[in-house]
Amino acid sequence: MVSICLYFQVHQPYRIKKYSIFDIGQDENYFSDNSETSVNNAFVLRKVARKCYLPTNALLLELLDQHPEFKISFSFSGVFLEQLEEFAPEVLESFQKLVATGRAEVLEETYYHSLAFLYSKGEFREQVRLHRELIERLFNVTPKVFRNTELIYNNAIAKEVESMGYKGILAEGADHILGWKSPNFLYKPTGANNIKLLLKNYKLSDDIAFRFSEKSWKEFPLTAPKYAKWVNAVNGNGDVINLFMDYETFGEHQWEDTGIFNFLKHLPTEILKHPDNNFKTPSEIIESYNHVGECDVPHYISWADLERDLSAWLGNDMQHAAINRIYALGFKVLKTKDKNLIHKWRKLQTSDHFYYMCTKWFSDGDVHKYFSPYDSPYDAFISFMNVLHDLEIRIDNLSKNDSSSEIIEISKEHL
Repeated sequence: MVSICLYFQVHQPYRIKKYSIFDIGQDENYFSDNSETSVNNAFVLRKVARKCYLPTNALLLELLDQHPEFKISFSFSGVFLEQLEEFAPEVLESFQKLVATGRAEVLEETYYHSLAFLYSKGEFREQVRLHRELIERLFNVTPKVFRNTELIYNNAIAKEVESMGYKGILAEGADHILGWKSPNFLYKPTGANNIKLLLKNYKLSDDIAFRFSEKSWKEFPLTAPKYAKWVNAVNGNGDVINLFMDYETFGEHQWEDTGIFNFLKHLPTEILKHPDNNFKTPSEIIESYNHVGECDVPHYISWADLERDLSAWLGNDMQHAAINRIYALGFKVLKTKDKNLIHKWRKLQTSDHFYYMCTKWFSDGDVHKYFSPYDSPYDAFISFMNVLHDLEIRIDNLSKNDSSSEIIEISKEHL
């Protein structure tokens, strides 16, 4: 028997507009751009909603109605859900209908889709708390399984997440950490006690997410019956097939005219034709199967690029300079207790900002250019650092005003 675990990452950042040095001290609206461009967050969200979210949600709801055995799972970043509430409430409602079926599990992550664990455990825990509160408010569920930003993972993250009460965590089934092992089983993270590790089958996942419309691919065109045969071949050689991918695969990365929706429409039927196949959510996978051994991941891995490491976000000096500076502000900005400033600071932690600064122009360069709203990584860096300079000025001004108020209050006490 083999269980298929379908997991979709659903995320859109608050993109920083083209913010020049002349805007510093003059413009505190870092993320709002009224033009119909790739840096206008409302414009991008509504475009992707038309192409992906609304049609895919409608199709999945139909599939859940048709197949009682069909199940799916999502992780929504907090900044994505925040934008849905502001710009596209009808999309939020369509996701809520899916979750209300009881067969669409919602996973936990950091609210701001950040790299916080790498720089501040306290900030990491706070962002997870904020995310949990948002999920409970919008979907009336409490997540039990965790996925870190972009599947960034190592032993320490697993141990930390276990201490926070989660029973499972997702990660990339990277060859260099698996060795001879298969991603089609559950594992126990080294150093953890009870938490279970679900590893992405990157080959079968990427066949859909990346290779589906690639005409030079020897398996093109990919059909649901053909894909089901690949799934069936795992029977007897694994317990689970973890298919993890961006939700925007459907309609945005793979356009409708590629046949991606027709593929998805027929996939459950074809997979369920085999009597030993079924669909399970991550929580059900954890409850149904025992781990077969330990998986030791001492160094950070992710699901990004061929390297499956952190180089997509931390591969050059610009990225290191930007991210070190944003986290260095932590104590000062939190001390202000200004919710608006703190929220802006946290939105600047979103991993996409550093991804846009990536200068890997080789095997994965086209992927980075596709996702970036900027003309170059250097433009992304300049806008980010200009915004950060303005934020620092506003934090310092607020701190000075607070200090002046404290002095006045102290003086009054001595009158």
